[in-house]
Amino acid sequence: MSQYQRLLLIVDPEQHRSPAARRAAALALASEASLHALIFVEPPPRIHLWEERMSDAARERYLQRAEHWLQVEAQWMREQGVKVTTQVVWTAEPLKDMLQYVAEFQPDLLIKDVVLESALKRAFVTPIDCHLLRECPVPVHLVNQVAHALPRRIVAAVDPADPNTLISGHNGQIIQTANALALQCDAQLHLLYAYDLTPAFNPEVPMTASAWASNIMEELRESLHRAFIALAEQYGVRPEQRHFVMGPPVPTIAEFVDEFLVDVVVMGTVHRSGFGRLIGSTTERALYSMPGSVLAVKPLGQG
Repeated sequence: MSQYQRLLLIVDPEQHRSPAARRAAALALASEASLHALIFVEPPPRIHLWEERMSDAARERYLQRAEHWLQVEAQWMREQGVKVTTQVVWTAEPLKDMLQYVAEFQPDLLIKDVVLESALKRAFVTPIDCHLLRECPVPVHLVNQVAHALPRRIVAAVDPADPNTLISGHNGQIIQTANALALQCDAQLHLLYAYDLTPAFNPEVPMTASAWASNIMEELRESLHRAFIALAEQYGVRPEQRHFVMGPPVPTIAEFVDEFLVDVVVMGTVHRSGFGRLIGSTTERALYSMPGSVLAVKPLGQG
């Protein structure tokens, strides 16, 4: 049975045959799923700025241009055999309307291009992509680059040391989602744990205690490795597809993606609040730090 039945693609009218559109079309063909392509059309910036009322005629012209562009996009998909429907939605609150649409449409997967924002801008305004990672009720596939329309290498990035992921079974969801995508695409599946011992290391420890500290660090590393192996064994991941790599998660994952030519990284994402919401999750930071694409999965019961 196909892993996907209903795919939802949110398209950017500035990008013809965008990476997300190519990925969505390829997944729809591989899974024989229906694909619904959607454009959210916002009022011009000056309307937002001055809170002017746009005339019905001007609004209609905007919608017609978007509809024409979307039909051109849909045509090349249909020529490949994709079953695609289209819709244009006028919105003054794109995030709110996107989330509401997803909740009503209930796709198996939401696919969207990554909108690259500068770190300075992200410090003041949370991008829509990050909001979707936090709040979207279905798995979100944010596509950055597409070397292959249909993924060939997929990585499940897990953290078996995080108590939250153990309690919720989130690691299992991540692996199962990655495996389902790999089966659908006939792709290689790999399991990655980027573990970081830096927080446990105190550089001010006296030299006389260095041997003791070294032993503690080695015991910690072995404990993390055992947890990783147990997780891999539980889900049948072969030894040659397991990667236990030391380093801070985001740069380590980014380096792995670049070295192994990974097409999709499947990661977990959770709702955050307070200071954690300000600094963003590992998944959000990875989104802007690596060449591949992210498929984000929430714990059961969230979203």
